[in-house]
Amino acid sequence: MNVENSTTVQECDATMMKNEQMLITPKAKLIAIFLCFFFNSIFAQHVEIVNKPYIQSIRFHSYNNQQGMPLYHLNSGDQLELHFDDMESNVKSYYYTFQLCDYNWNKVDVSPFTYLKGFTQQRITTYRYSSIAFTKYTHYQAVLPERNMVPTLSGNYLLKVFLDGDTSKLVFVKRFLVTDSKALITAQVVQPFTANLFRTHQKLLFTANITGINSFSAAQQVKVVILQNNRWDNAQKDIAPTFVRGNNLEYNSENSSLFAGGKEWRWLDLRSFRFQTDRVDSATYHKTSTDIFVKTDIDRSSQRYVYFADLNGMYLVATYESINPYWQGDYATVKFSLASPNGQPYTNKDIYLIGQLTNYEQSDKTKMAFNTETGKYEVSTYLKQGYYNYAYLAVDKNNPNDKRELEGDNWETENTYTILMYYKAFADRTDQLIGVTQVSTRTDRPGLSF
Repeated sequence: MNVENSTTVQECDATMMKNEQMLITPKAKLIAIFLCFFFNSIFAQHVEIVNKPYIQSIRFHSYNNQQGMPLYHLNSGDQLELHFDDMESNVKSYYYTFQLCDYNWNKVDVSPFTYLKGFTQQRITTYRYSSIAFTKYTHYQAVLPERNMVPTLSGNYLLKVFLDGDTSKLVFVKRFLVTDSKALITAQVVQPFTANLFRTHQKLLFTANITGINSFSAAQQVKVVILQNNRWDNAQKDIAPTFVRGNNLEYNSENSSLFAGGKEWRWLDLRSFRFQTDRVDSATYHKTSTDIFVKTDIDRSSQRYVYFADLNGMYLVATYESINPYWQGDYATVKFSLASPNGQPYTNKDIYLIGQLTNYEQSDKTKMAFNTETGKYEVSTYLKQGYYNYAYLAVDKNNPNDKRELEGDNWETENTYTILMYYKAFADRTDQLIGVTQVSTRTDRPGLSF
């Protein structure tokens, strides 16, 4: 992501301010409004960004749960944890603020005092230099929200971290959710009836009771988003209720809420660099750095399904040989490789490494290069000690929307689904998040299953 995209919101604000300060023609106003809409659309497509290459290992999750979605219940004692490393290893003045967004993650044009109680920005005051690790960095952390800056409206929010109290010096952006529970959602995961999806996909059936919501037209005022394993890159949205019975909404259409099952994620244990675990082929140790070579992977799409516990694509910052992995964990350059069929590249396909470790992005940093000498796709990434899940994704060069994971799809796969329900009255300017529920495809969690 280049810096130009990260400043689109600031540019949009500046454009509107100029409109208010000087007299311009109606045509110019229309152009300005179009540009604001255009910039916000670009920003909505690239919501989570990192503008500085020296920022690594951004972790933003529920308190004391690295796998927990960053979700805050309005007027509750919920807390969220923020962690990140500055690889320039000096002390900087980092600040953060919250930005309210609509259902589509576009910036809502209301004053911050409408949705924040207290100040509009806070300084991150907790930091620590790395110790024990060969790699030098400064670790920053914060527990949010602080008492003097608390969200007062439910909805989609962006956490924006910037330098020196200057919002134009944006460093990175992360999503989080604020909910005000007004809808009771019950859900289950079933096999679809469609013959060609019966063995490969998973379908959600769910109902919502919205008693207490003044819903004149539920089909227009209530919106639903479904996430698979906390991922936003393949989220499904704009799901209309199949039936509306008073205050009860039923979502059971055969052609909606369908997700490819995938397989359990590949794993890589990097909690120790000295002890080489089962997925590590070899390691090279330098005086101030480490190179880890992962065993070559293969296309798993034709393999039978086997259950084993995974992190559903996420990763944990953790170590075996230190007290606190956040500032004592080391970094390594980790080299992944994927053997291609018959030693030849996939026809008209780009191959990417995906998972929370790459934020599920398809970019030049995550794109694998084909090595004609070895007949393998290869990519390197810089990772902190921890336990990682990952997968490989094939994207059609001629149609980027045609994506296929090189893992295979099975309806038995253990996945976690999150249903988000939004409500917006006709007179409202913001989308309220009125219901959140999670459901897992498997509750038995056996040791091994075929």
